[in-house]
Amino acid sequence: MFVHYTIQNQVGIIEFFTPNHNSLPASILQQLALTITKAGADETCKVIILKSSGDKTFCAGASFDELMAIETESEGLQFFSGFAHVINAMRTCPKFIIGLVQGKAIGGGVGLACSCDYTLATTNVQIKLSELAVGIGPFVVGPAVERKIGKSAAYELAIDASNFRDANWALRKGLFASLHSDIKALNEAGFSLANHLATQSAAAMAAIKKAFWEGTEHWNELLLQRASISGSLVLSDFTKNFLAEFKAKNK
Repeated sequence: MFVHYTIQNQVGIIEFFTPNHNSLPASILQQLALTITKAGADETCKVIILKSSGDKTFCAGASFDELMAIETESEGLQFFSGFAHVINAMRTCPKFIIGLVQGKAIGGGVGLACSCDYTLATTNVQIKLSELAVGIGPFVVGPAVERKIGKSAAYELAIDASNFRDANWALRKGLFASLHSDIKALNEAGFSLANHLATQSAAAMAAIKKAFWEGTEHWNELLLQRASISGSLVLSDFTKNFLAEFKAKNK
């Protein structure tokens, strides 16, 4: 598992990886939030690319192993707060964040994609908000998803939690700015945009980002409130049974 941060020609590249489909345990969530904050303060970085390793899954969302280990509401709040901290770090970062989505995005992975300022994807990408199927809900990522694709589309994803939507659906809803034939083409498009933005005014880009995120200043409190809802629901018998059955099927 890792979160790497490198600089190339004033472009900060944040890449994360976990062996289980790039799912997000608490330690990786913490590293992501800290790394995004670090990149935001780095004077040698003018724009950020967020990506994951591998070619099949961008991010599978919350780590099921860690969900199964949660035994109290406070532990649940602490875990889901990790997603809140990442989204808030992305929201308040003064640099544009370009997301490169090369594979499936599920649950919290959709939240990451929606929290980027500009997101590109490959044509084979599929997305779903799977939380309801697990017995919880997309409470923490919900505001970011709704902001990006609208309440109606976000509600559609939240309700139909077992089925994927394809890349063209996400493109039409505004989640993706463009689609690309493969990972090579995706990276070329993403880095081309980032390299161009690195020649632009940092002050102007920061002002644009602040303006377009206006109205989200209360998210520091809102997302933690939402995390407490998920932290409570994850203790239900429904969720415990679902996770146990899932683990048994995937041994």
